[in-house]
Amino acid sequence: MSVTTLVRAVHSAASRAAEETASSAKRSPEEVARQFAPAIDWLIERIETHDPTAAENSPPIIAQVYVDRLRSLLVRELTTCDAVDASDVIRMMSLLEQLAEAWRQTDRGRFMARLTGSDSASAVVAIAHDIRSPLSSILILVDSLRRGRGVANNPIQERQLGLIYGATQGLATLASDLIDAARGQEALLGAPRAFSLVETMHSVGAIVHPIAEEKELALIIEPPTVDARLGHPAPLHRVLLNLASNALRYTDAGSVTIGAREISSNSVEFWVKDTGQGLPLKVQETLFDAFRPEQMALRFSSSGLGLATVRALLSVMNSALRVTTSQESGTRLSFELVLPPSPRA
Repeated sequence: MSVTTLVRAVHSAASRAAEETASSAKRSPEEVARQFAPAIDWLIERIETHDPTAAENSPPIIAQVYVDRLRSLLVRELTTCDAVDASDVIRMMSLLEQLAEAWRQTDRGRFMARLTGSDSASAVVAIAHDIRSPLSSILILVDSLRRGRGVANNPIQERQLGLIYGATQGLATLASDLIDAARGQEALLGAPRAFSLVETMHSVGAIVHPIAEEKELALIIEPPTVDARLGHPAPLHRVLLNLASNALRYTDAGSVTIGAREISSNSVEFWVKDTGQGLPLKVQETLFDAFRPEQMALRFSSSGLGLATVRALLSVMNSALRVTTSQESGTRLSFELVLPPSPRA
């Protein structure tokens, strides 16, 4: 393979890589091409010089994802060439690996390697714990101030504290979802124990009440007739809290209801119902997809992690989430659990 052919393949692959990266990142191809340029210049210089020591010079820093995309497209380009010199291909792959290694040796590269390597789950849990701990302290402080145990508050301060509480609660929930996603939900169950459905539901209501109050929404709790049950209150609390928080976040007027009813002596249906605008069809189609890159601004987090956590928690409790939605009546999310009555809770 001639040097000219190899250089042409690099330029073609770089151009396509810049276009694809720009499209996925919603940036201009020119901006992305400028980020690719130092690496492309470095590659071509070493191809054209044929100097075995030139490749030892420090390569420019370019993100690993850029190197991977460039490598993939370059291999595709080379497969269309009539005469491929194996030694040239091997040398090109070696140069690309040097680019990748230069990125891995940066602080950000080492950090990303930890997030994507074999200990990635531990890294995510550690980061989420560091986030959740101060958020819990903020929630306690804000709740204390709102209840008048701190400084006297005027209406403006009350509104500001309500906004702080709602935002902090959302971040704390996201941190918990990250921990659960990294660790897996099975460890949350343990042995079934006696607990109070009424206490569990009102505990969720107490946490999200400031959000409802701030948005002037009615928060309705509809407990079942039989209170004491045998089951797993912690994951149930997490599911209801996640669903109620999101219902309140995306409802602008009316109410949000947290309800439960007996469907048999051992089974209970739970639901969270809002009076929002309902879910468009395109949102419903990807509602259960986790880590969505750029959609779902209309419902749940853009990552989809919250609902993915809900579904995973329900799965380990042998249940599943049902969605009923319309523009006229809002959205109702429901699930059923086997919870035998308990003599005490």
